Amino acid sequence: MSGVSSVIRRPAFEKSNVELVHGLWANFTGSKTAAADEDDPDDAGVPNGNLPETSRSIPYTLWTSIENDVLHIPSNMFHFRGLSEERSQYDITVKLFLLPQASFHHWRQHLQEAIAAVLDELEVESIDLLIVSFPGISFEASSEESGGCGSNKIDATEPELLDFILDAWQEVSLLQSKGTVGKIGLAEFGRERLQKFLPRTPHRPAVDQINVRDCHVLPQPMMSFAKEEQIELLTHNDCTNILPQGTLRDILGDGEHGAGVLAGPDSKIKGLTGDVTPQWVVKYTAVIRDRGVIENKGYFASADLSDQFPR
Repeated sequence: MSGVSSVIRRPAFEKSNVELVHGLWANFTGSKTAAADEDDPDDAGVPNGNLPETSRSIPYTLWTSIENDVLHIPSNMFHFRGLSEERSQYDITVKLFLLPQASFHHWRQHLQEAIAAVLDELEVESIDLLIVSFPGISFEASSEESGGCGSNKIDATEPELLDFILDAWQEVSLLQSKGTVGKIGLAEFGRERLQKFLPRTPHRPAVDQINVRDCHVLPQPMMSFAKEEQIELLTHNDCTNILPQGTLRDILGDGEHGAGVLAGPDSKIKGLTGDVTPQWVVKYTAVIRDRGVIENKGYFASADLSDQFPR
């Protein structure tokens, strides 16, 4: 199961999880409206993207598509692909969120799927920067750093988690060696974790993106270490678990604001049943270099649906 991206233009300070949910809902609503218009031309032009009662129950099969056993929500036919200018005019940044519910063993596959989705959407052969956010990692306030802000918490599961991260990082490095990705980066890696990570890979990150919600300025030891290792520090306000399982089920469910893809226990719609589990979310941004204008921004989300069968 995968979600087709939406072009979303919202305030820069809006948190990514809110932006994602709004974008998915608007995209699903718009696609469902378009499908309803095609099914009943006399009901075309629904204002404000609000579906009339006769269209709310439109089967999901009319506005989704299946390809290679993957359900695309919505169908690719309901949106525009590509960029308006030559590829050389853009800086394209991609951030992949590997979600907590996804198996470590599938991370490399998720990387391939996410990058392929963005390349297909933008109709390009490469991106300029890929940042990977791994689950279970956050840059938090700590008394271990000067100024009381900024070290990672290292727990008993750290060595095993780091092994999985390094395995996935090999896939990131492979994408870079193929020319599919320019610069590669990590998210939420504090000084201690970087000191454990860097000696174990020949493919060094060019970027470390950090959420500084607990402090206005990065701690000096972190900045000094990054400078010494030639790692650029960037800040963000993204959520690590950007798409919780319950949120996704609400979006796809049969409630008042749901897309009607998943049927509930007492549902009257013909939808899928089963447990939906988010696997990854990828955010992409295409900025026109000369003008610094965001032309295209959107998300893809992927999830597994277990024990599914149409009602």
